This record gives sequence, C-alpha cells and structure tokens, in this order.
Amino acid sequence: MRNSTITTFILLGLTDDPHLQFLLFIFLFLTYMLSVTGNLTIITLTFVDSHLKTPMYFFLKNFSFLEVSFTSACIPRYLYSIATGDKVITYNACAIQVFFTDLFAVTEFYLLAAMSYDRYVAICKPLHYVTIMNNGVCRSLIICCWIAGLCVIAPPLSLGLKLEFCDSNIIDHFACDAFPLVKIACSDTWPIEQTVIICAVLTLNMTLTCVVLSYAYIIRTIFRFPSVQQRKKAFSTCSSHMIVVSITYGTCIFIYMNPTAKEEVTINKVVSMLISSISPTLNPFIYTLRNNQVKKAFKDSIKKLALFSTR
Repeated sequence: MRNSTITTFILLGLTDDPHLQFLLFIFLFLTYMLSVTGNLTIITLTFVDSHLKTPMYFFLKNFSFLEVSFTSACIPRYLYSIATGDKVITYNACAIQVFFTDLFAVTEFYLLAAMSYDRYVAICKPLHYVTIMNNGVCRSLIICCWIAGLCVIAPPLSLGLKLEFCDSNIIDHFACDAFPLVKIACSDTWPIEQTVIICAVLTLNMTLTCVVLSYAYIIRTIFRFPSVQQRKKAFSTCSSHMIVVSITYGTCIFIYMNPTAKEEVTINKVVSMLISSISPTLNPFIYTLRNNQVKKAFKDSIKKLALFSTR
C-alpha cells in the first residue's frame, strides 16, 4: 500500500455506542483470555505429557499456536482502541496486521487438511500409522502448510502494497482487512479484488477437497468395522476435528461465497469478529471436552503442580 499523503488510517470498529462498546470490550477481553489460556494449556500439555507425543497432538499443538497467533494479531489492538478511544493505526502497522492475520488464517486451512490426512492414516492404515506419520513427515507437513500460506498471500499482498489512498483513510472495520482497504483505495482495485477471490477460492477448494476425501475414506472404513464399540471409538477420535472443520469452513464460505455478506458491511464485520474471537476460544474446549487423553493429561499436570507446591 503506497501513498504520499495518507500515513495513518482510522478504524471505525463495530459500534460508537458507549454502552455497547463497554459490553463488547468485556466480551472480547474474556473470550481472548479464554482463547489464549486454553490454547496455551494444550501447547504446554503436549510438551510435558509423554502420552501426548503422537502425530495427532503434534498437529494439535501447532493448530493451537496458530489460533493464539491469529486472535492476537487483531483482538488486542481493537481492545486498545475501545479502551482508549484511539482509532488511529499507522500505515505500516495496518500493512503488518493484514500480513499476519491473512498468513495465520490461510496456514490454518492447510493445517486442518494435514490433520484430516493424519486421521485418515490413523483410521484407514493403523498398522502403518507410525511408519507413515513419523517425525520427519509431520515436520515436513507443518513446513509445507506455512509455505503454502505464504505462497497464497504473496500475490494479493504484492498488489496491495501498490494501492494508492488519496480520498479517504477511514476503514469501516475493527481491523485492517483486504476488502475494507480496497473500498477506500483510489487506484484501480480490480486486479487485487480478483486475486483475493481466486486465492481464497483455490485455498478453500484444495483444502476442503483433501478434508472431504479423507473423511469419505474414514467413514467408509469405520462402517466396515465389525463391532459397534470400534465404530464409536473411531468416530470419537475424529469428532473434535470434524467440529472444528465445520466451524472454520462454514464461516469462511459465508464471507466469501455469500454475495449478501459482501454487500452488508455490518454482517461481514460481525462474522469476522466471531472468527477472530469465538472460534479460537471454542477450539480448546472442543478438543479437551471430547478427548479423554487430554483431560487425563490436564488432571495429571494439576496433581503434579499441587504436589510440587506443597513441598
């Protein structure tokens, strides 16, 4: 985003009503703290508990890191804006926020696809699981997710850095985002609009195809299990990931595929806020409440801390 006159932007946020802002601050602060605490707890447990040293929890640890990073890239800045009334964000800070929020969001989609492949191998090829999903493969998949995220955001980012702003510096959003910035640009925005949509659709299609194919094979394999107990155990292993996938892809499809959502700025802002605050808060609870191993690791860690504190 280049410009010779505008050096700052003004983020309008979600509302100007003081009472609603107060309630919004409390809500976002609580969800942010829960999100950070929950995801950092999962990350810590996967490091300290020997039972969580499997590929599934390796991916979950990286997913929790992405969730913390994504929500931290936008929510604290908005909390600061509500608390102080300072809606001004510098040009460079805005560009940095766009880069990191988009990078974390796109990388998360590819990581969800990698996690679905992990579940496919665990259910459909259990005897070869340890061999296929070894440490080198898991690390390679994580690196590929980050590289894919960088490759996807590079074209629209390079075009975005060439946008010129001359008439307005008011962004109708609570954070710097591609579409609100495009709306106030005074240069030709058609190339970047099309690039953003193409990159979003390609990412969505590629990762969703991988997820759907993985779970199609998983479901087919599960129904071939002879006992009901085996089926229940297999479904419980995948259920948490399936819920997170449904939430993540559902909200993304709503924003990018629903024409009304693009035209209604308020709806778009609210959905973006829910993605940034609610989803990262729910994910740790989805994984812990539905996972006996994580719950056991958490209880064991609490007991060790209690024992250590009494000494």
